[in-house]
Amino acid sequence: MRCRRRLRASPTAVPSRWGAAPPSRGAPPGNLWGRRSKNAAVGAEPAGAAGPRPAYLGPGRGGGGALIPGRGRVRGALVTGRRRRRGQYVIGRKESCASAQILMTDLSCLAYVLEEWTVVEYLKKHLFHMVIVSLTISAILVFFIVPLTILFFIYLTNILLLIYQKNGEVKADPLSDVWDSARKTIASFWDIYARIWHGYELHGVENLPEGPGILVYYHGAIPIDYLYFLSRLFLWKKRLCLSVADHFVFRLPGLKLLLEVTGIMLGTREECLIALKNGHLVSISPGGVREALFSDESYRLMWGNRKGFAQVALDAKVPIIPMYTQNVREGYRMFKERRFFRQLYESTRLPFTPPYGGLPVKFRTYIGEPIPYDPNITTEELVEKTKTAIQTLISKHQTIPGSIWKALLERFDKRCKSD
Repeated sequence: MRCRRRLRASPTAVPSRWGAAPPSRGAPPGNLWGRRSKNAAVGAEPAGAAGPRPAYLGPGRGGGGALIPGRGRVRGALVTGRRRRRGQYVIGRKESCASAQILMTDLSCLAYVLEEWTVVEYLKKHLFHMVIVSLTISAILVFFIVPLTILFFIYLTNILLLIYQKNGEVKADPLSDVWDSARKTIASFWDIYARIWHGYELHGVENLPEGPGILVYYHGAIPIDYLYFLSRLFLWKKRLCLSVADHFVFRLPGLKLLLEVTGIMLGTREECLIALKNGHLVSISPGGVREALFSDESYRLMWGNRKGFAQVALDAKVPIIPMYTQNVREGYRMFKERRFFRQLYESTRLPFTPPYGGLPVKFRTYIGEPIPYDPNITTEELVEKTKTAIQTLISKHQTIPGSIWKALLERFDKRCKSD
């Protein structure tokens, strides 16, 4: 055990934990500090000497205080030697650069000033929070970068159409053959994207009639698979399929020309009958935005009471062709259904839930056998028959519940899938 050294008896020395109390005037020089510190000042004036009363600076790290005659109180107790604690060392440097009490090189002062004006200290203090924020932003970009990229390409396509229209001074009907060269360019771009990112395949094109017909399909979180289908159909058959879209699509700014050239329409009963009368294929998803937002990897159809497409098919006396794309829900997904978002959609009919994903899973679009026109069938029966045909395609070609891992592995499966 370390023994304590007894302080020398002195009428003015008061032992304490940190050393001795300051001496009174007239104390002998030998007992000026009680127990002498290693860093004590040298050359203290004896009691009774001329000059101002020395100032007591308090104890130092060595266990004793220090007096500097004639200088008064000095901040920071510079006589205690080099500071070991970082905060004290910074204060010492600051006082050195500011008041020049201790000689410092210009380079040291410059380094200190740069440290004060930079965010190095802030970064060290908040490094953990910055890492968390960075990881969060990275996750958001990973989840939403592909859907945002698709949206960017769609707007880029519309800009290219505007340039084509202005340079060629095209004023013809957007559905006329004058726009076929522009359509071919757009279709080629999206077909290349479909091949590279999703290894897209189209099966059952022979089931499409030569004349008019209504194409009914399952709506994924993003109808990118349907865009692939339109592009390949135009490249293979030179045929334009008109599409019925939700009202909110026409509220999107800057897409008017693209919607007109690609044959996107509101889909009123009169518009559909005119298009079918002119020999066009008309496609519709009875589930629409509701199916896109609230369906899941179980691939359940959410048609509600919609049966207008069946009535139009009976009025126009055309067949209905079912269509479905494999793994469309594994490529792009929606967040789990919440009552708040469901009520918000039902009241506004606007999709507030953003899609995420964009993984390069395998996409295969299957076109089923057409349901021929039957004058003896009712609208409700035709709706159920169409729904059964699409569910049959899903059960035949889709793993339920859907698996992202299996959908990714199918990119390497080169075997020919049966239609």
